[in-house]
Amino acid sequence: MRVLLSAAVAATLASTAFTYSAANAEDAICYNCPPQWADWASMLKAIDTKLGIKMPHDNKNSGQTLSQLLAEKDSPVADVAYYGVTFGIKAGNEGVATAYKPKGFEDIADGLKDPDGKWFTIHYGTLGLFVNKDALGGATVPACWADLKKPEYRGMVGYLDPSSAFVGYAGAVAVNRAFGGTLDNFDPGVKFFQELAENDPIVPKQTSYARVVSGEIPILFDYDFNAYRGKYTEGGNFEFVLPCEGSVVVPYVMSLVANGPNPDLGKKVLDYILSDEGQAIWTNAYLKPARPVKLPPEVAAKFLPDSDYERATPVDYAKMEKVQKAFGERYLKEVK
Repeated sequence: MRVLLSAAVAATLASTAFTYSAANAEDAICYNCPPQWADWASMLKAIDTKLGIKMPHDNKNSGQTLSQLLAEKDSPVADVAYYGVTFGIKAGNEGVATAYKPKGFEDIADGLKDPDGKWFTIHYGTLGLFVNKDALGGATVPACWADLKKPEYRGMVGYLDPSSAFVGYAGAVAVNRAFGGTLDNFDPGVKFFQELAENDPIVPKQTSYARVVSGEIPILFDYDFNAYRGKYTEGGNFEFVLPCEGSVVVPYVMSLVANGPNPDLGKKVLDYILSDEGQAIWTNAYLKPARPVKLPPEVAAKFLPDSDYERATPVDYAKMEKVQKAFGERYLKEVK
């Protein structure tokens, strides 16, 4: 009996030890830090190496992250969160993200951060044209949004359906602003798409990176980082065009989770991510750092000149999200 009792106690202690070890295997929790996206794999490794803080990979998307934070509001699990800008804004408004201004916060441009620090950009993409030069059939690379309506680009231009895909909607916002519209007036954008419709555009509903690489879609409204990925990682004859009329930037943001279990560790992580060293890591995935950090010449040379990027500006992202549904309905009624 004593032997059996001792064995049971030992098993219980072993089980308890295992449970405690598993629960404490990570020092901090980040929601939506997927290793395949934005080179989070290198970032998490650097945080472990430089700070001694272990954070597991997490493959939630932005919507799942916000839903989880709201579900856990009374007993948070995560310490920091990463998401698309509109979800970061919602997290702040819903009280699941708390104010924190990491070192370097002041260097982030206005419009790319909440003034109180409830969310702030860590890197961003710029909407423009991802061009497969080998698939143009002898036509020149377009320089402007207006060029896309020319006969030589008939059947070559693609954009994701703006009524269902965010990148398509971001393209619509960019075009609308380029021709004098605002978030209160989409008339110029609707007119552009009506005129472009006469040039037989390709309008898929889902991500079309592979279709550009294959040449099926020679010109696609897309982010700069996808074009750079094609050019430098795939080694193809691709180019990113930031149209002459201007465009918009699309931020990816982070927050310190309100009442998270390890706020001090979360703050250290966010400080590192906004440091010069941390910011440079995002360029591995061809994302522009949120802060104007100096990059090695060989890295900077992979991006368009800063003078070109001056044509891409922030928008009121909260309002952009608010009017998205109405624009989508109008697009389906007046364009499609």
